[in-house]
Amino acid sequence: MTEDKYPSRVDGAAAILHRADPVIHGGGPVACEVLTPKALQNYEQRGYLFLESFYRSDEVEVMQEELTRLRNAESVRQSELAVTEPASGEVRSIFATHTVSDVFAALSRDERLLGIVRHLLGGDVYLHQSRLNLKPGFRGKEFYWHSDFETWHTEDGMPAMRAVSCSIALKDNLEYNGPLMVIPGSHKYYCQCTGRTPEYHYQQSLKKQDFGVPSDEQLQWLVDQSEIVVPKGPAGSVLLFECNLMHGSNSNITPSARSNAFFVFNSTENTLRKPFASEHERPWYLANREPEPLAAMDFRGTMAATVAQSA
Repeated sequence: MTEDKYPSRVDGAAAILHRADPVIHGGGPVACEVLTPKALQNYEQRGYLFLESFYRSDEVEVMQEELTRLRNAESVRQSELAVTEPASGEVRSIFATHTVSDVFAALSRDERLLGIVRHLLGGDVYLHQSRLNLKPGFRGKEFYWHSDFETWHTEDGMPAMRAVSCSIALKDNLEYNGPLMVIPGSHKYYCQCTGRTPEYHYQQSLKKQDFGVPSDEQLQWLVDQSEIVVPKGPAGSVLLFECNLMHGSNSNITPSARSNAFFVFNSTENTLRKPFASEHERPWYLANREPEPLAAMDFRGTMAATVAQSA
């Protein structure tokens, strides 16, 4: 039986535990020019890496067109992959995008991204989850503060903190349209949460999460040790953040929509076990239990060919 290094969903008072896993798992020479010594030090200490305008405007345009296609596809909207806003009914998230889109499947295998992720995680990776996050203008709802790892550990059975979340801005992430907020350094601590996981919790939590979120006191403590930062930038910017980094976003009451492609890369040495605090496994489109190492591909070349064919 796999040891539970990070117990959560406990009864009574919840503690803040120290991280028991390395932050950077790779060693030796770095083949990726983005990972300078300073960048690696920042990721180790602060838990995230922000790459402004990582993708060119022509690449972003192809992603945006594909986003529009998926959002308007009735077959996708009516499928189990789509999550809608609790009040407006607008699409909030589309999961497993790599299974319904050649563009996002190619993006998840982009050699530029995989070079970074493989070094951070120390070897081959697979796609634990992919999705599109859509925060429409005027009534886009917030995502409350949480650590992704807490959910992946308790409800999916991810044993260790050896995964990286990648958020690619498909629209400009501005200071006022509900961009992601992070607490630098919070990845070094694990906030236990209280309350037993409800049966089939994911059906509610994808719309509004009430379990697996830190207490006010835990959040206050994390912020007191650090600050709140908003890594904002134009479409095409990339935010890579450690799986245990505390993050969240405000609602969007502006006319400017915010949309992001989101990939979760997990080490092939960190595959899922039985959930640590849930009676049921989450479905395939939330937690991949058939890991296949990702083979890198030339995303830029693939997109150029796609544009040429459609011209």
